[in-house]
Amino acid sequence: MEFTPEESETLLRILQWRRDVRHFRRDPVDETLLERLRQTMERAPSVGNARPWRVIRVEDQALRAEVRTNFQRCNHKAAQLYAADRRAEYLALKLAGLEAAPVQLAVFTVMDPEAGHGLGRQTLPETLRQSTAMAIYTLWLAARAENLGLGMVSILEPGEIEALLKVPVGWEFAAYLCLGHPEFMDDTPLLHRAGWQENSTTEWQRR
Repeated sequence: MEFTPEESETLLRILQWRRDVRHFRRDPVDETLLERLRQTMERAPSVGNARPWRVIRVEDQALRAEVRTNFQRCNHKAAQLYAADRRAEYLALKLAGLEAAPVQLAVFTVMDPEAGHGLGRQTLPETLRQSTAMAIYTLWLAARAENLGLGMVSILEPGEIEALLKVPVGWEFAAYLCLGHPEFMDDTPLLHRAGWQENSTTEWQRR
């Protein structure tokens, strides 16, 4: 199958408008749409077709409260790493949408899956984590194409989240995702608007 220039342009626009969303409306997300996103995530590439990602949909309000507490504690600790002026800038950033996001997903990587039979990961075992990252990004783009927003919360203590959600041994915490209808659409990253960090170009070097 060959794609048209118009379809290529659509992909570029989705990439341009994919944002790490932290401001969500509380409206529920239609279950049919969520199932479509789940199926799309299943199409992500993975090393040896191992498909090592596992997803827990966190709905219990007590569990969500524990996640927020974990974030607040880790965020406070992270802030102490910065000098006074930079610390104030850090604390002013909104780094999570945990309060309002209607759908919250904890994503894990199975570190020794039977699936795939070890293909492609003997010399680079980190490809399992990379496979999970690609599945997350596949979901991220698919959500944006459905006019939803997704935000990834990385300021959490992995071991505590694993214990909180009582995951099996061998499941490694990868990401906590907030998903829902964004309060506003923006093609400029919030970290740019806040003056925290601009994009830098990575050249393709020749050897």
